[in-house]
Amino acid sequence: MKGPWERVVITGVGAVSPFGLGADLLCAKIGQGECALGPLPGGDRVKDLGVKAAGLVPEIDAKSIPRTFRRSMSPMGIFACLAAREALSNARLEDYPHDMGLAVGTTMGSPQTMTEFFSEYLSRNGFGNLRSTTFFKIMGHGVASSLALSLGLTGRTLAPSAACVAGLLAIGLGYETIASGRAQVLLCGGAEEFDVLTALTFDHILAASHHPDPAKASRPFDLDRDGLVCSEGAGLLVLESLPQALSRRAPIVAEITGFATNTAPANLVHPDSESIAQCMAQALDDSGLTAADVQAINAHATATVEGDRAEGRAIEKIFGSQTPVNSFKGQLGHTMAASGALELILSISMMNNNCFLPTRNLETIDPECGSLRLPKESQKCMISAIMKNSFALGGVNASLIIEKYEA
Repeated sequence: MKGPWERVVITGVGAVSPFGLGADLLCAKIGQGECALGPLPGGDRVKDLGVKAAGLVPEIDAKSIPRTFRRSMSPMGIFACLAAREALSNARLEDYPHDMGLAVGTTMGSPQTMTEFFSEYLSRNGFGNLRSTTFFKIMGHGVASSLALSLGLTGRTLAPSAACVAGLLAIGLGYETIASGRAQVLLCGGAEEFDVLTALTFDHILAASHHPDPAKASRPFDLDRDGLVCSEGAGLLVLESLPQALSRRAPIVAEITGFATNTAPANLVHPDSESIAQCMAQALDDSGLTAADVQAINAHATATVEGDRAEGRAIEKIFGSQTPVNSFKGQLGHTMAASGALELILSISMMNNNCFLPTRNLETIDPECGSLRLPKESQKCMISAIMKNSFALGGVNASLIIEKYEA
Protein backbone atom coordinates (compact mmCIF):
# COMPACT_ATOMS: atom_id res chain seq x y z
CA MET A 1 0.00 0.00 0.00
CA LYS A 2 1.44 3.36 -1.02
CA GLY A 3 2.06 6.23 1.37
CA PRO A 4 0.55 9.74 1.43
CA TRP A 5 1.15 10.55 -2.24
CA GLU A 6 -0.57 13.15 -4.38
CA ARG A 7 -3.66 11.96 -6.22
CA VAL A 8 -3.04 11.75 -9.98
CA VAL A 9 -5.73 12.38 -12.57
CA ILE A 10 -6.00 12.22 -16.36
CA THR A 11 -7.26 15.45 -17.91
CA GLY A 12 -6.77 14.94 -21.65
CA VAL A 13 -6.25 12.18 -24.19
CA GLY A 14 -5.10 12.11 -27.81
CA ALA A 15 -4.79 9.31 -30.34
CA VAL A 16 -3.54 8.39 -33.77
CA SER A 17 -4.67 4.86 -34.63
CA PRO A 18 -5.29 2.63 -37.64
CA PHE A 19 -8.72 4.30 -37.74
CA GLY A 20 -7.11 7.73 -38.20
CA LEU A 21 -6.53 10.90 -36.19
CA GLY A 22 -8.49 11.49 -33.01
CA ALA A 23 -9.41 9.81 -29.73
CA ASP A 24 -13.14 10.36 -30.32
CA LEU A 25 -12.88 8.61 -33.69
CA LEU A 26 -11.02 5.69 -32.12
CA CYS A 27 -13.59 5.27 -29.34
CA ALA A 28 -16.53 5.60 -31.73
CA LYS A 29 -15.19 3.00 -34.16
CA ILE A 30 -14.36 0.53 -31.41
CA GLY A 31 -17.76 1.12 -29.82
CA GLN A 32 -19.38 0.25 -33.14
CA GLY A 33 -17.38 -2.98 -33.32
CA GLU A 34 -15.47 -1.97 -36.46
CA CYS A 35 -12.10 -3.43 -37.41
CA ALA A 36 -9.12 -1.30 -38.49
CA LEU A 37 -7.04 -4.12 -39.97
CA GLY A 38 -6.32 -4.47 -43.67
CA PRO A 39 -4.06 -6.30 -46.15
CA LEU A 40 -0.32 -6.17 -45.51
CA PRO A 41 1.25 -3.93 -48.18
CA GLY A 42 4.32 -5.29 -49.89
CA GLY A 43 4.27 -8.55 -47.96
CA ASP A 44 4.50 -10.59 -51.14
CA ARG A 45 7.96 -9.12 -51.76
CA VAL A 46 9.36 -10.66 -48.58
CA LYS A 47 10.58 -14.23 -48.90
CA ASP A 48 8.69 -16.83 -46.83
CA LEU A 49 6.48 -14.24 -45.08
CA GLY A 50 3.12 -15.79 -44.18
CA VAL A 51 1.58 -12.66 -42.63
CA LYS A 52 -1.40 -11.27 -44.56
CA ALA A 53 -2.69 -8.39 -42.38
CA ALA A 54 -1.60 -5.18 -40.67
CA GLY A 55 -3.14 -2.19 -38.92
CA LEU A 56 -1.82 0.92 -40.66
CA VAL A 57 -2.56 4.56 -39.90
CA PRO A 58 -4.31 6.08 -42.93
CA GLU A 59 -2.69 9.07 -44.61
CA ILE A 60 -2.77 12.08 -42.30
CA ASP A 61 -1.70 15.67 -42.87
CA ALA A 62 1.42 16.37 -40.79
CA LYS A 63 2.07 19.82 -42.26
CA SER A 64 0.63 21.47 -39.17
CA ILE A 65 3.93 20.47 -37.54
CA PRO A 66 6.55 23.05 -38.56
CA ARG A 67 9.11 21.59 -40.97
CA THR A 68 11.90 22.60 -38.59
CA PHE A 69 10.66 19.89 -36.23
CA ARG A 70 9.00 17.54 -38.69
CA ARG A 71 12.14 16.82 -40.69
CA SER A 72 13.75 15.02 -37.73
CA MET A 73 10.61 13.07 -36.83
CA SER A 74 10.01 9.46 -37.80
CA PRO A 75 6.45 8.41 -38.69
CA MET A 76 5.83 7.44 -35.07
CA GLY A 77 7.27 10.77 -33.96
CA ILE A 78 4.65 12.50 -36.12
CA PHE A 79 1.94 10.24 -34.69
CA ALA A 80 3.04 11.15 -31.16
CA CYS A 81 3.17 14.87 -31.89
CA LEU A 82 -0.36 14.94 -33.33
CA ALA A 83 -1.71 12.83 -30.46
CA ALA A 84 0.03 15.08 -27.92
CA ARG A 85 -1.53 18.19 -29.43
CA GLU A 86 -4.97 16.64 -29.17
CA ALA A 87 -4.37 15.58 -25.58
CA LEU A 88 -3.23 19.07 -24.57
CA SER A 89 -6.22 20.62 -26.32
CA ASN A 90 -8.67 18.24 -24.63
CA ALA A 91 -7.04 19.02 -21.28
CA ARG A 92 -7.44 22.76 -22.01
CA LEU A 93 -3.70 23.11 -21.72
CA GLU A 94 -2.92 25.02 -24.90
CA ASP A 95 -0.95 27.43 -22.72
CA TYR A 96 0.94 24.61 -21.06
CA PRO A 97 3.82 25.26 -18.66
CA HIS A 98 7.13 24.84 -20.47
CA ASP A 99 8.66 23.09 -17.47
CA MET A 100 6.18 20.27 -18.14
CA GLY A 101 7.84 16.92 -18.71
CA LEU A 102 6.96 13.82 -20.65
CA ALA A 103 7.21 10.04 -20.60
CA VAL A 104 6.81 8.40 -24.01
CA GLY A 105 7.68 4.78 -24.68
CA THR A 106 8.64 3.06 -27.93
CA THR A 107 9.75 -0.43 -28.88
CA MET A 108 12.93 0.98 -30.41
CA GLY A 109 13.99 3.73 -32.79
CA SER A 110 12.20 4.07 -36.14
CA PRO A 111 12.37 0.67 -37.90
CA GLN A 112 11.63 2.28 -41.26
CA THR A 113 14.59 4.61 -40.84
CA MET A 114 16.81 1.79 -39.62
CA THR A 115 16.06 -0.12 -42.81
CA GLU A 116 16.97 2.95 -44.86
CA PHE A 117 20.08 3.58 -42.76
CA PHE A 118 21.56 0.09 -43.06
CA SER A 119 20.49 -0.40 -46.68
CA GLU A 120 22.48 2.71 -47.59
CA TYR A 121 25.47 1.70 -45.51
CA LEU A 122 25.64 -1.94 -46.66
CA SER A 123 25.14 -1.14 -50.33
CA ARG A 124 27.52 1.82 -50.51
CA ASN A 125 29.76 1.27 -47.49
CA GLY A 126 29.00 4.83 -46.44
CA PHE A 127 26.28 7.37 -45.66
CA GLY A 128 26.72 9.79 -48.55
CA ASN A 129 23.04 9.92 -49.55
CA LEU A 130 21.53 9.95 -46.05
CA ARG A 131 20.12 13.13 -44.58
CA SER A 132 21.73 14.53 -41.46
CA THR A 133 18.45 14.10 -39.56
CA THR A 134 18.35 10.32 -40.12
CA PHE A 135 20.18 9.39 -36.94
CA PHE A 136 17.76 11.37 -34.75
CA LYS A 137 14.93 9.17 -35.99
CA ILE A 138 16.61 5.94 -34.94
CA MET A 139 17.64 7.01 -31.44
CA GLY A 140 15.85 4.99 -28.80
CA HIS A 141 14.49 8.20 -27.29
CA GLY A 142 13.94 9.86 -30.68
CA VAL A 143 10.17 10.18 -30.31
CA ALA A 144 10.37 11.61 -26.79
CA SER A 145 13.14 14.07 -27.66
CA SER A 146 11.52 15.28 -30.88
CA LEU A 147 8.22 15.74 -29.06
CA ALA A 148 9.91 17.73 -26.29
CA LEU A 149 11.68 19.86 -28.90
CA SER A 150 8.54 20.59 -30.91
CA LEU A 151 6.61 21.60 -27.77
CA GLY A 152 9.50 23.48 -26.18
CA LEU A 153 9.42 21.43 -22.97
CA THR A 154 12.15 21.81 -20.36
CA GLY A 155 10.97 19.27 -17.77
CA ARG A 156 12.16 15.71 -17.35
CA THR A 157 12.10 13.35 -20.33
CA LEU A 158 11.49 9.65 -19.75
CA ALA A 159 11.70 7.28 -22.70
CA PRO A 160 11.20 3.65 -21.68
CA SER A 161 12.02 1.22 -24.47
CA ALA A 162 10.27 -1.97 -23.43
CA ALA A 163 8.48 -3.31 -26.50
CA CYS A 164 4.78 -3.99 -26.00
CA VAL A 165 4.71 -2.72 -22.41
CA ALA A 166 6.42 0.62 -23.17
CA GLY A 167 3.31 2.78 -23.42
CA LEU A 168 1.71 1.61 -20.19
CA LEU A 169 5.09 1.64 -18.45
CA ALA A 170 5.53 5.29 -19.46
CA ILE A 171 2.12 6.15 -18.02
CA GLY A 172 2.92 4.29 -14.81
CA LEU A 173 6.26 6.07 -14.46
CA GLY A 174 4.49 9.37 -15.06
CA TYR A 175 1.94 8.50 -12.39
CA GLU A 176 4.67 7.70 -9.86
CA THR A 177 6.59 10.88 -10.75
CA ILE A 178 3.58 13.10 -10.09
CA ALA A 179 2.34 11.11 -7.10
CA SER A 180 5.72 11.52 -5.40
CA GLY A 181 5.63 15.29 -5.89
CA ARG A 182 8.43 15.50 -8.47
CA ALA A 183 6.21 17.03 -11.15
CA GLN A 184 2.77 18.56 -11.48
CA VAL A 185 1.93 17.66 -15.07
CA LEU A 186 3.34 15.20 -17.61
CA LEU A 187 2.52 14.04 -21.13
CA CYS A 188 2.58 10.24 -21.10
CA GLY A 189 2.02 7.42 -23.56
CA GLY A 190 3.55 5.39 -26.35
CA ALA A 191 4.10 5.36 -30.10
CA GLU A 192 4.77 2.75 -32.76
CA GLU A 193 5.25 2.63 -36.52
CA PHE A 194 4.73 -0.38 -38.75
CA ASP A 195 7.50 -1.85 -40.84
CA VAL A 196 7.43 -5.17 -42.68
CA LEU A 197 10.55 -6.10 -40.69
CA THR A 198 8.40 -6.05 -37.54
CA ALA A 199 5.89 -8.44 -39.06
CA LEU A 200 8.73 -10.64 -40.30
CA THR A 201 10.25 -10.78 -36.81
CA PHE A 202 7.01 -11.95 -35.17
CA ASP A 203 6.48 -14.40 -38.01
CA HIS A 204 9.97 -15.80 -37.46
CA ILE A 205 9.24 -16.53 -33.79
CA LEU A 206 5.90 -18.15 -34.75
CA ALA A 207 3.82 -15.44 -33.07
CA ALA A 208 2.12 -13.81 -36.10
CA SER A 209 -1.25 -14.69 -37.60
CA HIS A 210 -1.41 -16.18 -41.11
CA HIS A 211 -5.19 -15.79 -41.40
CA PRO A 212 -6.12 -14.73 -44.96
CA ASP A 213 -8.93 -12.37 -43.86
CA PRO A 214 -7.55 -9.25 -42.09
CA ALA A 215 -10.87 -8.60 -40.34
CA LYS A 216 -10.73 -12.04 -38.73
CA ALA A 217 -6.97 -12.43 -38.27
CA SER A 218 -6.68 -11.16 -34.68
CA ARG A 219 -8.67 -13.45 -32.38
CA PRO A 220 -7.79 -12.91 -28.67
CA PHE A 221 -8.75 -15.81 -26.37
CA ASP A 222 -10.34 -17.69 -29.29
CA LEU A 223 -9.63 -21.39 -29.65
CA ASP A 224 -8.77 -20.90 -33.34
CA ARG A 225 -6.39 -17.96 -32.90
CA ASP A 226 -3.03 -18.31 -34.62
CA GLY A 227 -1.10 -15.20 -33.61
CA LEU A 228 -1.01 -11.44 -33.47
CA VAL A 229 -1.37 -8.77 -36.17
CA CYS A 230 1.13 -5.90 -36.10
CA SER A 231 -0.24 -2.34 -36.11
CA GLU A 232 0.88 1.24 -35.52
CA GLY A 233 -0.24 4.48 -33.89
CA ALA A 234 0.26 6.64 -30.82
CA GLY A 235 -1.64 7.41 -27.64
CA LEU A 236 -0.83 10.37 -25.36
CA LEU A 237 -2.46 11.33 -22.08
CA VAL A 238 -2.10 14.40 -19.87
CA LEU A 239 -1.46 13.40 -16.26
CA GLU A 240 -1.73 16.00 -13.49
CA SER A 241 -1.68 16.18 -9.75
CA LEU A 242 -5.21 16.63 -8.48
CA PRO A 243 -4.48 20.05 -6.86
CA GLN A 244 -2.99 21.28 -10.16
CA ALA A 245 -6.01 20.06 -12.13
CA LEU A 246 -8.50 21.56 -9.68
CA SER A 247 -6.68 24.88 -9.58
CA ARG A 248 -7.28 25.41 -13.29
CA ARG A 249 -10.69 23.69 -13.40
CA ALA A 250 -9.45 21.07 -15.80
CA PRO A 251 -11.75 18.37 -17.22
CA ILE A 252 -10.95 15.21 -15.23
CA VAL A 253 -11.71 12.02 -17.18
CA ALA A 254 -10.24 9.45 -14.78
CA GLU A 255 -7.98 8.98 -11.77
CA ILE A 256 -4.99 6.62 -11.69
CA THR A 257 -4.94 4.89 -8.33
CA GLY A 258 -2.54 1.98 -8.74
CA PHE A 259 0.41 0.78 -10.76
CA ALA A 260 2.90 -2.07 -10.68
CA THR A 261 5.61 -3.45 -12.89
CA ASN A 262 7.79 -6.50 -12.47
CA THR A 263 9.95 -8.91 -14.43
CA ALA A 264 9.83 -12.62 -15.17
CA PRO A 265 13.45 -13.56 -15.94
CA ALA A 266 12.88 -17.23 -16.75
CA ASN A 267 12.25 -16.90 -20.50
CA LEU A 268 12.66 -14.12 -23.07
CA VAL A 269 9.69 -15.22 -25.18
CA HIS A 270 7.19 -17.22 -23.14
CA PRO A 271 5.15 -15.25 -20.54
CA ASP A 272 5.04 -16.39 -16.95
CA SER A 273 1.55 -16.67 -15.48
CA GLU A 274 2.74 -16.46 -11.87
CA SER A 275 4.69 -13.27 -12.51
CA ILE A 276 1.69 -11.71 -14.27
CA ALA A 277 -0.53 -12.58 -11.31
CA GLN A 278 1.97 -11.01 -8.91
CA CYS A 279 2.02 -7.83 -10.99
CA MET A 280 -1.77 -7.51 -10.89
CA ALA A 281 -1.82 -8.21 -7.15
CA GLN A 282 0.80 -5.51 -6.57
CA ALA A 283 -1.24 -2.98 -8.57
CA LEU A 284 -4.28 -3.78 -6.44
CA ASP A 285 -2.21 -3.33 -3.30
CA ASP A 286 -0.90 0.01 -4.58
CA SER A 287 -4.46 1.22 -5.22
CA GLY A 288 -5.88 0.01 -1.93
CA LEU A 289 -8.57 -1.91 -3.82
CA THR A 290 -9.50 -5.56 -3.64
CA ALA A 291 -10.19 -7.72 -6.67
CA ALA A 292 -13.92 -7.38 -5.92
CA ASP A 293 -13.66 -3.59 -6.32
CA VAL A 294 -12.60 -3.85 -9.98
CA GLN A 295 -15.49 -4.08 -12.43
CA ALA A 296 -13.55 -4.74 -15.64
CA ILE A 297 -10.18 -5.91 -16.93
CA ASN A 298 -8.74 -4.83 -20.26
CA ALA A 299 -6.31 -7.61 -21.02
CA HIS A 300 -3.10 -7.42 -23.01
CA ALA A 301 -4.30 -10.53 -24.92
CA THR A 302 -2.48 -10.30 -28.24
CA ALA A 303 -4.03 -13.50 -29.67
CA THR A 304 -0.89 -15.60 -29.31
CA VAL A 305 -1.50 -19.09 -27.96
CA GLU A 306 0.87 -18.95 -24.98
CA GLY A 307 0.35 -15.28 -24.14
CA ASP A 308 -3.44 -15.46 -23.85
CA ARG A 309 -3.25 -18.63 -21.78
CA ALA A 310 -0.70 -17.24 -19.33
CA GLU A 311 -2.63 -14.02 -18.81
CA GLY A 312 -5.98 -15.80 -18.60
CA ARG A 313 -4.76 -18.15 -15.87
CA ALA A 314 -3.26 -15.21 -13.98
CA ILE A 315 -6.51 -13.24 -14.16
CA GLU A 316 -8.46 -16.24 -12.92
CA LYS A 317 -6.06 -16.63 -10.00
CA ILE A 318 -6.48 -13.02 -8.85
CA PHE A 319 -10.04 -12.19 -9.90
CA GLY A 320 -11.80 -15.52 -10.25
CA SER A 321 -14.35 -15.92 -13.04
CA GLN A 322 -16.82 -13.08 -12.37
CA THR A 323 -14.97 -9.95 -13.47
CA PRO A 324 -15.58 -9.25 -17.19
CA VAL A 325 -12.45 -9.34 -19.37
CA ASN A 326 -11.89 -8.01 -22.88
CA SER A 327 -9.19 -7.23 -25.44
CA PHE A 328 -9.24 -4.54 -28.12
CA LYS A 329 -6.69 -6.25 -30.34
CA GLY A 330 -9.35 -8.01 -32.39
CA GLN A 331 -10.16 -4.57 -33.82
CA LEU A 332 -6.85 -2.71 -33.59
CA GLY A 333 -4.30 -5.46 -33.89
CA HIS A 334 -1.22 -5.11 -31.72
CA THR A 335 0.02 -1.52 -31.74
CA MET A 336 2.88 -2.67 -29.50
CA ALA A 337 4.47 0.31 -27.69
CA ALA A 338 1.32 2.34 -28.35
CA SER A 339 -1.05 -0.39 -27.20
CA GLY A 340 -1.05 0.37 -23.48
CA ALA A 341 -1.89 4.03 -24.09
CA LEU A 342 -4.47 3.55 -26.85
CA GLU A 343 -6.20 0.77 -24.93
CA LEU A 344 -6.19 2.83 -21.75
CA ILE A 345 -7.95 5.63 -23.65
CA LEU A 346 -10.55 3.08 -24.76
CA SER A 347 -10.86 1.79 -21.20
CA ILE A 348 -11.51 5.33 -19.95
CA SER A 349 -14.26 5.71 -22.55
CA MET A 350 -15.74 2.36 -21.60
CA MET A 351 -15.74 3.31 -17.91
CA ASN A 352 -17.24 6.76 -18.38
CA ASN A 353 -19.95 5.41 -20.68
CA ASN A 354 -20.73 2.51 -18.33
CA CYS A 355 -20.56 0.14 -21.27
CA PHE A 356 -18.43 -2.99 -21.36
CA LEU A 357 -17.30 -3.84 -24.90
CA PRO A 358 -16.75 -7.39 -26.16
CA THR A 359 -13.66 -8.92 -27.74
CA ARG A 360 -14.00 -8.99 -31.52
CA ASN A 361 -13.64 -12.35 -33.28
CA LEU A 362 -14.11 -14.31 -30.06
CA GLU A 363 -16.30 -17.25 -31.04
CA THR A 364 -15.10 -20.30 -29.12
CA ILE A 365 -13.24 -19.53 -25.89
CA ASP A 366 -10.03 -21.51 -25.45
CA PRO A 367 -10.54 -23.47 -22.20
CA GLU A 368 -6.78 -23.33 -21.58
CA CYS A 369 -7.14 -19.58 -20.96
CA GLY A 370 -8.79 -20.27 -17.63
CA SER A 371 -12.33 -19.84 -16.44
CA LEU A 372 -12.87 -16.21 -17.47
CA ARG A 373 -15.93 -14.11 -18.02
CA LEU A 374 -15.51 -13.03 -21.65
CA PRO A 375 -18.75 -11.37 -22.83
CA LYS A 376 -19.45 -11.63 -26.55
CA GLU A 377 -21.90 -8.70 -26.64
CA SER A 378 -21.80 -5.12 -25.38
CA GLN A 379 -23.18 -4.77 -21.87
CA LYS A 380 -24.46 -1.71 -20.07
CA CYS A 381 -23.12 -1.82 -16.51
CA MET A 382 -21.72 0.45 -13.81
CA ILE A 383 -17.93 0.58 -14.05
CA SER A 384 -16.01 2.51 -11.40
CA ALA A 385 -12.60 0.81 -11.64
CA ILE A 386 -10.71 -0.91 -14.47
CA MET A 387 -7.39 -2.74 -14.53
CA LYS A 388 -5.30 -2.39 -17.70
CA ASN A 389 -2.58 -4.96 -18.41
CA SER A 390 0.44 -4.84 -20.72
CA PHE A 391 3.19 -7.44 -21.09
CA ALA A 392 6.27 -7.66 -23.29
CA LEU A 393 8.91 -9.97 -24.70
CA GLY A 394 11.74 -10.13 -22.22
CA GLY A 395 9.39 -10.75 -19.32
CA VAL A 396 8.42 -7.15 -18.49
CA ASN A 397 4.92 -6.82 -17.00
CA ALA A 398 2.79 -3.80 -16.09
CA SER A 399 -0.67 -3.35 -14.62
CA LEU A 400 -2.42 -0.04 -14.02
CA ILE A 401 -5.72 0.78 -12.33
CA ILE A 402 -7.98 3.69 -13.20
CA GLU A 403 -11.08 4.80 -11.33
CA LYS A 404 -13.85 7.28 -11.92
CA TYR A 405 -12.84 10.53 -10.30
CA GLU A 406 -14.64 11.46 -7.11
CA ALA A 407 -13.94 14.70 -5.23
